[in-house]
Amino acid sequence: QVQLVESGGGSVPAGGSLRLSCAASRHTFGACMAWFRQAPGKEREGVASVDGDGTTRHAEAVKGRFTISKDNAKNTLYLQMNTLKPEDTAVYYCAAEASYGGSCPGRWQSFGYWGQGTQVTVSS
Repeated sequence: QVQLVESGGGSVPAGGSLRLSCAASRHTFGACMAWFRQAPGKEREGVASVDGDGTTRHAEAVKGRFTISKDNAKNTLYLQMNTLKPEDTAVYYCAAEASYGGSCPGRWQSFGYWGQGTQVTVSS
């Protein structure tokens, strides 16, 4: 079992930046960790992920603007978000899963551990 707690959300104007953090209650070394988001009335979508071997992936919509990183010593996952757009407005969730040998599953439904979410609002 692992508890995940997100922080760092808030309201910013378009073009601004935020850094989200996800603190895990225990080490997550070797596990997949990821950020998802869900806007009102829309499906949950993947934003970025980091495999157990450190391989990172970013959704096309955020490539070049968002960067996922992980500090294993602090058991913390980060999402640096720059050049924010109104369409980035959503609740952002941190997720973790270790059942796939460190590889990240392709579907959000396959992640077993979730944080409570943090709201990000970008105004135009």
